[in-house]
Amino acid sequence: MLVPGVSGGSMAMIIGIYDRLISSVSSFLKDKKRNFIFLLLFCLGSVTGMVLLAKPLLGIIERYTLPSMYFFIGAVAGGIPLIFRQSGVRSFSFRIPLYIVLGAAAVLLLSFLPSSSSSAQMEPGIGSFLLLALSGFIAAVALILPGISVSYLLLIMGLYNETMRAVSTLYIPFLLPLAIGLVLGILLTTKLLETAMKTHPQPTYLLILGFILGSIATIFPGIPTGWDILFCLLTFCAGFGAIYFLSRAEGKNA
Repeated sequence: MLVPGVSGGSMAMIIGIYDRLISSVSSFLKDKKRNFIFLLLFCLGSVTGMVLLAKPLLGIIERYTLPSMYFFIGAVAGGIPLIFRQSGVRSFSFRIPLYIVLGAAAVLLLSFLPSSSSSAQMEPGIGSFLLLALSGFIAAVALILPGISVSYLLLIMGLYNETMRAVSTLYIPFLLPLAIGLVLGILLTTKLLETAMKTHPQPTYLLILGFILGSIATIFPGIPTGWDILFCLLTFCAGFGAIYFLSRAEGKNA
């Protein structure tokens, strides 16, 4: 979630916990204890990761941009076989590439939106509170749908730098309304997505695959030169291998 262009939903899908994550939120009351424990552990890990990694991760990306981005591209690519298997495709149909292309096109069109030059000020007030809550609600859609980057949406809305600063300093007046909007957005949209995955699994997963393929294009940093070719190849393989084997292990345990 901290890397512009990389979707938290994509990574959840890639490592094989996406279905369970969506189900735990949308069907929370069906098994409250089990779902609560799962979501609590997930949220603790997420918050800890964001707080501890916000500054060092951004520093690494700024200093080693190409190798870092190739690692993320490899990680995204490593989960594609799992997602394709989950789509349940058994034979070729013209609808298969159509759904994938539609998903990829949606993400690519999003990348053409101009980034806002304005930035919300980290100051308390009802206007700022409502604006941040609305921004959190919009970001929830990106959080839930794989391939659509939360960080990129924040960048478009002019909130990325302020959000990173608020996370790194734990500035509650900024983070609280953003979190409230995020939670409301998640609760209102997960049920719809869970229904789509259950009633129309093939087109839903193929669209998600398109989202993820489109996200690779949006974060592609260019072709490396010189020694960067070797470093980028190594980081790509490291990212691909880590997620590919992790997703296979998770798939066997599911």
